[in-house]
Amino acid sequence: MSGFEIERKFLVHKDRDFRSCAYSSSRIKQGYIGAKGATVRVRTRDDHAYLTIKGPSVDGGLKRYEFEKEITLDEAAHLFELCEPGIIDKTRYLVRSGKHTIEVDEFYGDNEGLVMAEIELANENEPFVLPDFVGMEVTGDKRFYNKQLRRFPFIVWRGTLPPEYR
Repeated sequence: MSGFEIERKFLVHKDRDFRSCAYSSSRIKQGYIGAKGATVRVRTRDDHAYLTIKGPSVDGGLKRYEFEKEITLDEAAHLFELCEPGIIDKTRYLVRSGKHTIEVDEFYGDNEGLVMAEIELANENEPFVLPDFVGMEVTGDKRFYNKQLRRFPFIVWRGTLPPEYR
């Protein structure tokens, strides 16, 4: 897969159930390899592995070029050894909402307590419907990029968010 990714990110309200709305879930482990101007990620998702390269964000964090290729689990294990410290560990839940799928990520480890929802769009102006558990938009806020969460985990700055999101 390659092309532009158009994505919006939101926080999930702590007191609202999203798990019962999910039709699928998977455990994700991902690490990052240093690359100037790009994000290079190795990811395992259940029994599959992927190498992803993302270009810099444009349009206030809404859009960026993305290349992704499936690799073997053995290749992923070797690439994890090249990753910078701080592995992201999360469960991703898939929730249908209108004609879209909302991806809800529940984080563990130093990012425990953070729950975010993402929606991918075909274009920047595409209309969409969000479930009631979705709250404040954080698109473009770099604190919520997985690569940033690796370096500056949620445990360090969670107190800066309104109580309904921490």
